[in-house]
This record gives sequence, structure tokens and C-alpha cells, in this order.
Amino acid sequence: MSLTMTIEVPVSFQRLGPDGHQKRDGGVEAVRLPAGRVPRVARLMALSLRLDELVRTGQVASYSALASLGQVTRARISQIVSLLHLAPDIQEAILFLPPTLRGRDAIILADLMPIAACMDWRKQRRLWRRLLPS
Repeated sequence: MSLTMTIEVPVSFQRLGPDGHQKRDGGVEAVRLPAGRVPRVARLMALSLRLDELVRTGQVASYSALASLGQVTRARISQIVSLLHLAPDIQEAILFLPPTLRGRDAIILADLMPIAACMDWRKQRRLWRRLLPS
């Protein structure tokens, strides 16, 4: 004895536009994400800005409390927040680093720590330019 089961599900197909992009309702094109991944230091820079905002606005009592909430050490929070010592234009450049397509990131946190330790923004900018891949 054999049983036959039929399953019916609606399937919709969408046509591609003349440029090869998928069209959505209302003729709006689908958004394509850039290839690659966001470099880790860019994510850490964004995180440091967010952590600073949380402490400044009083949403979190201290960096020590942040460490407890994030289940990381206070030293790790200090490392991340030290990126705030970088010149504002360097912070912006880090946030907008190009995606890493494959392999390791061109710039890592250990590369930035000595730059952040320097309090002179002009010297930081010189060190930053040396660090950038050519």
C-alpha cells in the first residue's frame, strides 16, 4: 500500500530589471550590501563611542559596570575606550575603513594602541599615515 501526499505552497518569482537588480514592490530596487566584512577595528571604534555615550548619559554607572554587563574584563573595556583618545579625523577614518574582502584585516587594534597612547594629534596623524596600507 502506498500513500501519496501532495503539498501545495505559493511561490512567487520576480523579474530582474534591465540592470540586473531585483525590483521590489513599487519599483524600488533591492539594496545590495557591499562585499566583504566590516573590519574589527571599525566595529570596536563604534563600540567605544557607544560605551562612552552610555557612561556620559548615566545609563550605565561606570566602565567597571560596563565590563560586568559585557562579561569582559575592565582591562578590555579600557583597551576599547582608549580609541576615544585618537584624533577625531582618525576615528572617522577608522569607522569608514573599506570592507575586508578576504583574509586578515589590514589594521588591527594592537596597531592603534600606540597611536592612541600619544596625546599629540599631529603626531597621531603622522603615525596613522605610516600605518595605512599603500
